[in-house]
Parts: sequence; C-alpha cells; structure tokens
Amino acid sequence: MASNTGFKAIMGRALRETGVALKEASGMEIFTRHRPMVTFFGAQPFKTNDTFIAPSASIIGDVTNWDESSVWYGSVVRADSNHSITIGFASNVQDGSVVTTLGEKSTLESGFPPVTHIGHYVSVGAGSVLISCRVEDLAIIGEKCTILEGSIVETKTILEPGTVVPPYARIPSGQKWGGNPAQYIADLTDDEKNSIKGKAEKIGEQAKEHILEFLPFGNTFVHLEDLEKKGMKATQG
Repeated sequence: MASNTGFKAIMGRALRETGVALKEASGMEIFTRHRPMVTFFGAQPFKTNDTFIAPSASIIGDVTNWDESSVWYGSVVRADSNHSITIGFASNVQDGSVVTTLGEKSTLESGFPPVTHIGHYVSVGAGSVLISCRVEDLAIIGEKCTILEGSIVETKTILEPGTVVPPYARIPSGQKWGGNPAQYIADLTDDEKNSIKGKAEKIGEQAKEHILEFLPFGNTFVHLEDLEKKGMKATQG
C-alpha cells in the first residue's frame, strides 16, 4: 500500500511538472499566489497593521510580529513545532533569513522551552539563521550570522557579519563579537550603541514605503490584469 501511494505521488508530480513545462514552452505566463501568513495546526501568526511582511516571505504558525516590525523578502519565520517566535517592536528580519525553533519534543538544557525571542529595535542581517535563541533589545545581528539554541545575545550588542554563536553561549551587553565560534572583539563606543536604534528605525521607514506598495490582500490580480492587457494567456502556478 505504501509503495502504491509513493508511486502515485511521484507520477502526480511528474505529470504536473510536465504540464508546467509544456505551458512555458507555449509562451503561457505563469503567476503564483504565495501566502506570506500560514496558520499551522490552529496556530495563527499575529501581526499589527503597521507590520510589513514581504510578499515572498513566509510566516508560519505561532509567530508574533509586534508594531512596526518587518520581515523581508525570501525570509522564513517558522514556528511549527509548538514553540513560539516573537519579533519585537521596530525589529526587522532581513532578506533570506531563517528564524525557527527546535523540534516539538525538544527542551533546552536550562529546562526552559526552546522558543525564539527577538526583542525591540533588533536588526537581523540578511541570510542569518536563528534557532531557539534569545536576542534582547537593541542589537545588530550582522549578515549571515548563526545563533544556535539556548544562546543569549544581551542588549546593546553587535555581531559582526558571519558570526556563529554556539549553543548556550552568552554575548554580554555593550560588546562587539565576531568569528566562528564567536569571540570578543571590543566594547562598544557610545556612538556605536546609539547607532543600533537608528539602524532599526531606518529599516522601519523603508518598510513603511514597501507597505504602501502592496495591497493588504495581495496584488496577484494586478499582475494578471497586466498580462491580459498584453494579450497573454495566464495560469496560476
């Protein structure tokens, strides 16, 4: 029975892909209807009216996005393991980042649930990965950083691009760290500390501009209308 089901799944996918290939070869335009917000087993993502979720981002399950937060293009925030994810006020998860948690039955060595918490005025650089960690208020996470389970990044800290914070590590407040594994670099200057909030606010202003460009329920039909005006056939992929 299992092998029969697998065969049907493989054949079904092959037929779908063949159909798509034939449509593309005929010049038919294919557009998609991606859902940025996905309810998972009854856990519905929460966002405020001034939260920006990019059309190509994916927010799945028990995720809370607070006021003026933003999740940018191609990012995935996935809380599908019965552990929550919080993105604080005016914080941002930049392009292509992944924020998730450990599995459903996992626990941290501390005994606390493996949730992921991103505080207020936190900037998570493009391509970063955060797993069941805690980033407190006012922090800059550089591009392509990795922060693993049980680790804590305290307030007013900066991680250099490419930094890897190992499991259960602690990045003390007021410091700059970098490397793999993360190592202390220097204490932050007053100017560096003050720049953290400004960076988050600047990205927040950009997010407001993007909010204005996208309708609240998507703009797929606008793309479809443009294709029809050009006399092209279109199908939803």
